Amino acid sequence: MAARILSFDIGGTGLKAALLDAKGELISDPVRVLTPHPCPPALLVKTLTKLAEPFKAYDRVAIGFPGVVSGSRVLTAPNLGTEDYAGFDLAGKLSKALGGKPTRLANDADVHGFAVVKGKGLEMVITLGTGFGSALFRDGVLMPHLEIAHMPAHKGKTFDEFLGDNERKRIGNAAWNRHVARMLPYLYTLLHYDYLYISGGNAKHLRTPLPKHARIVPNISGIKGGAGLWRQKI
Repeated sequence: MAARILSFDIGGTGLKAALLDAKGELISDPVRVLTPHPCPPALLVKTLTKLAEPFKAYDRVAIGFPGVVSGSRVLTAPNLGTEDYAGFDLAGKLSKALGGKPTRLANDADVHGFAVVKGKGLEMVITLGTGFGSALFRDGVLMPHLEIAHMPAHKGKTFDEFLGDNERKRIGNAAWNRHVARMLPYLYTLLHYDYLYISGGNAKHLRTPLPKHARIVPNISGIKGGAGLWRQKI
């Protein structure tokens, strides 16, 4: 039997999981629970372990995490409301909780990208959710992570603050669309990408015209990309 992958998509508002085949196709319905707040590392591992209980047969685990990661460890977790994640071995701890299953961890926007990039030229992925995420691929190969989310965007606010869900709820969808429209040209000026993919839970609220070679992709990509994480050489 081909490898079956249990893929987790960790978000600031929701935790999702599903089983995938090696090509990234769903072989189970996704399940979702609300992200606890606050959500310290031990509680996150406990909640993910509980979320995995319906899935009885899988060989590998993939995790998309909303922050900077290095190997199996978390470096930053800006949208989980805690400082306790710096250096936390999330992949190792979850692997142990799931009976020793081999586990890989990546930034959540990177995982989205594994599901949608075509492997041609410079491809950028952004996620619009609780915060702002980004990933960059060249000819299908994941590039070093750029933490654009915490760079200055407009009037003293970072990209996370200017385009995140708190701002959308504060100013309404119409004004938030204007924020997105203001920021998108900056990304092209910075990177001159060939293709841009927009995902995340708030992409469904976009009504602003998109740049050339940009398109919205399904938020389920955050789960389906877990198979791509296992195709990478790390």
